[in-house]
Amino acid sequence: MGIQNAAWYDSMYNNRALVPDHAAHFAQWAKTSADARAALQCTLDIAYGDGPNETLDIFPASKPNAPVVFFIHGGYWRSLDKSDHSFVAPHLHDMGVCVVVVNYALCPGTPEVPVTIPDIAHQMVKALAWTWSNIAKHGGNPQNVTVAGHSAGGHLAAMMLACNWKQVDPSLPAHWIQKALSISGLYDLTPLRKTPFLQDSLKLTAKHARMASPAFWPRPKKGVLYTVAGADESPEFLRHNRLIHQTWGPRTVPVCEDLAGLNHFSIVTDLTKKGTRLSALMKALLDL
Repeated sequence: MGIQNAAWYDSMYNNRALVPDHAAHFAQWAKTSADARAALQCTLDIAYGDGPNETLDIFPASKPNAPVVFFIHGGYWRSLDKSDHSFVAPHLHDMGVCVVVVNYALCPGTPEVPVTIPDIAHQMVKALAWTWSNIAKHGGNPQNVTVAGHSAGGHLAAMMLACNWKQVDPSLPAHWIQKALSISGLYDLTPLRKTPFLQDSLKLTAKHARMASPAFWPRPKKGVLYTVAGADESPEFLRHNRLIHQTWGPRTVPVCEDLAGLNHFSIVTDLTKKGTRLSALMKALLDL
């Protein structure tokens, strides 16, 4: 480990700098997302609340009462959009899944309506509570929801596994979400406070970093988290991957893998391909 100065933190966490062809990944996501919306039946921009960016897209399965995958996009809580991530839907649709791709407000928000990472976590809780009440109308089974996410979305997916849903809505089972897949997730947000390129947008306080770090939370009483990262990611992302396995333990985190040959962006594309390890893990989690 080198000297942990500002440059070191940027070198560990700035994935766009670490993957020189990141723009090509984003262009491919945008194109395959547009293709997915054209090819599949979908209902776009459904409001799950009246706050900023509180909308989601639904790609219903071809059969009713289908398992649901609720997908949370990445972008360090400050960039990208659900419309960039429709591309996850076709392969999951082929598995018989009803796919929900969700949006959230982006940090730092505006001076009038600032946005913090805990705010975004609350939005995801709200979007899932909406899903519980409404997904059956779109052919999804509210009793069978898997939360998946990439990067910042992987962090949020882990948080949803640990949520006490009874406190959110008395009609919800306390341990409702019992299946989560985190792709290149972050579980301890404290290092991000020292990472220069994120400071202006995240405005992350010590209190919020602690509050929103799943690695500091008690192990969820029920459910499983599958955590994966690309083997070509930075040592810090590989450390986060192991960290949640160590802190929550193998019963809650039975899968903790570094996937060979993949970086922070190519790993998401692997979710969309038949025959990949990530596709097999998703299938196993869905119990298909």
